[in-house]
Amino acid sequence: MEDVLISERRATRQVHRLVRWWLVIGLVMVFFQVFIGGVTRLTDSGLSITEWAVIQGTLPPMNPGEWDVAFEKYKISARRQYESLHGDMTMSEFKVIFFWEYFHRLWARLMGFVFIIPFFYFLYKKWIPGWLLKRLGVVILLASAAATFGWIMVASGLNEDNRTWVSAYKLMTHLGIATVLFGYLFWTWLRTHQTDGFAADRAGLKRFAWMTTGVLVIQILLGGLMAGMRAGLIHPYFPFFVEGERFLGALTSSGVGMDNLINYEQAVAPKAWVQVFHRSTAYLLTGLIILLVFRLKRNLPDFKNISTATKLLITLLITQVSLGILTLVNCFGKVPVVYASLHQVVALLLMINMLYICYQFRMRQV
Repeated sequence: MEDVLISERRATRQVHRLVRWWLVIGLVMVFFQVFIGGVTRLTDSGLSITEWAVIQGTLPPMNPGEWDVAFEKYKISARRQYESLHGDMTMSEFKVIFFWEYFHRLWARLMGFVFIIPFFYFLYKKWIPGWLLKRLGVVILLASAAATFGWIMVASGLNEDNRTWVSAYKLMTHLGIATVLFGYLFWTWLRTHQTDGFAADRAGLKRFAWMTTGVLVIQILLGGLMAGMRAGLIHPYFPFFVEGERFLGALTSSGVGMDNLINYEQAVAPKAWVQVFHRSTAYLLTGLIILLVFRLKRNLPDFKNISTATKLLITLLITQVSLGILTLVNCFGKVPVVYASLHQVVALLLMINMLYICYQFRMRQV
């Protein structure tokens, strides 16, 4: 009788294969959306579209006249950026930065269609159990918040005489929401993919894994501040803070008072401190991950899921540290687009790797 009940409970947790693949497609699309967003930011493309036209903005300018109008709007609404960085920009160069912002918004619209059409079909077929429906509701709220805050972020750089780019704080918030969305969607997929085979209860390991994940999320947010403030340009040296007196002078040059924190483009100290925090957290996180791997190997040497995850974790950690160093040491005059973009998305892969490890400590389901 007990075996029958266990089978029935497991059956209620089974989710249709197409629904699981749909969730995977959503994960991949969110991942690439973050990547495209990173490229958009690093190529100074974010302010090239000056309106939030959710429906009308689906099509780009279709003729020379419309392109002229779009370019003129950019010159006026993003005047500080245009005059500071792109005063001699040609129409063909404007089309390049317009492309990245347009692609970023178009991909978001595409994600909406990929989600909503199958969702109603699966709902009609009754393939979405109640627990999954609730989680998908949270996904919708997070996606809506990311889209809304994306425009709030863009608007922070328009018609603003004190800002060459969008607000770093709003960029960090936008990235943070996208990161939570990606992690939450991954955890949701895990619940449809793995319903048994969990590790033995190790409360200490579980807490340590979640603590390490929390530090990683903080590091991702600090990375958003680094990117938004272009803080890597302040001191692009590794492993040491060379020219120590000059860097110390940067830390104390203008103070970190409220005015300088808000108008950080004119202040050096906030950017220098953000770099210190980001680099220091990177050292802490590297140590935590290495210690976690040793503890997992010592306590759960025969658990296949953990073993595979730890190998991937070390590979991703080495990749991420290398990309971070390459990004930093190439920050002379301009942030390197390729290294910085890859550094951002590998951080997401690290996060879901950590979430997968944390998931292995869920209570066994019967």
